[in-house]
Amino acid sequence: MTTTNVVGLALLALLSGAGAAMLQKREYNYYKYHPMSEISEWMVQMEKDHPDIVTRIEYGRTYEFRTITLLKIGVNTGEKKKAIWMDCGIHAREWIAPAFCQYFVRQILQTYKTDPKIDQMMKNMDFYVTPVLNMDGYIYSWRDITTRLWRKNRSPGPAGCNCSGTDLNRNFNANWGTVGVSFDCCESNFCGRAPESEPETQAVTYFAGSRKEDFLCFLTIHSYGQMLLVPFGHPNVTDPNYKELMDVGLGAAEAIKKIHGKIYQVGTAPDILYDFSGSSQDWARQQDMPYSYTFELRDEGDYGFELPEDQIQPTCEEAYSGALHIITYAHDKVFNRAVPSSGATLWTVLVVVSVTSIM
Repeated sequence: MTTTNVVGLALLALLSGAGAAMLQKREYNYYKYHPMSEISEWMVQMEKDHPDIVTRIEYGRTYEFRTITLLKIGVNTGEKKKAIWMDCGIHAREWIAPAFCQYFVRQILQTYKTDPKIDQMMKNMDFYVTPVLNMDGYIYSWRDITTRLWRKNRSPGPAGCNCSGTDLNRNFNANWGTVGVSFDCCESNFCGRAPESEPETQAVTYFAGSRKEDFLCFLTIHSYGQMLLVPFGHPNVTDPNYKELMDVGLGAAEAIKKIHGKIYQVGTAPDILYDFSGSSQDWARQQDMPYSYTFELRDEGDYGFELPEDQIQPTCEEAYSGALHIITYAHDKVFNRAVPSSGATLWTVLVVVSVTSIM
């Protein structure tokens, strides 16, 4: 073989490798469930692909010493900005939630340069998105079929208890330990030794709590049940802004319905689900974050926490429309000095339809 042939083959191999790498990067599948390692790699790639508007921020450690990381997304204006919080995967078995957080990030990054509304919101607000908050539990739920439905984190129980894990969404300092929880560490809704006893809970309360005046929305994504929950989970506590929260939530539910026809109930947990205390949603409202919602994504019980992958895309599309309705309402009330009309709902539907059509 001649030197020219050797060089040519080497160059071909190099180009093939580069092409394969580009293909792999281009074909990240948003419509399948990904293990934690792939989600972490995806976060790194998002920062590399969009260095001008995406920053990874490490803001805590799990019990098993994994680094809790979020993506901060927004145009750097050099000024202090308002913010949107979104977290997914606080309950390990709810795999559709991290899938939605990844989809949400992809959508706003794809559209902000071509859609004036998204561009405006990216200039006025930063989005803080945590794809998987309960990393230890999520990794454990991927181990095998016996752990697939694990809910809690992986911290050890109190002295004398042989069971592990605390329900992180019962561990926040919001009417902690009063209703809808268990003090039996073997139960799935064990609320922990004390409010904010868990490192994952502490990470959220420190990061978001230290910036609480900046956050307009606090959106926490769960499954299942097809609901939008407004504060509060305690039946004897009523949010002073209940009517507005309901009105905005009902608008979001209508936006969701227009995508694939799915009906989401809207209300407090005691009204449409069950009583519970110590949730991140309730904590956020007690910090005076104006619009705090829990999304319970598909379905209504046919598959439950094991939603098939062929439902990821429609679930994400409809939830994206609902989330954008809430975010747009909050943004426009502050920056446009006007409450958005039903046109905001139409806009979110058009965004989802147009983006989906070009994928």
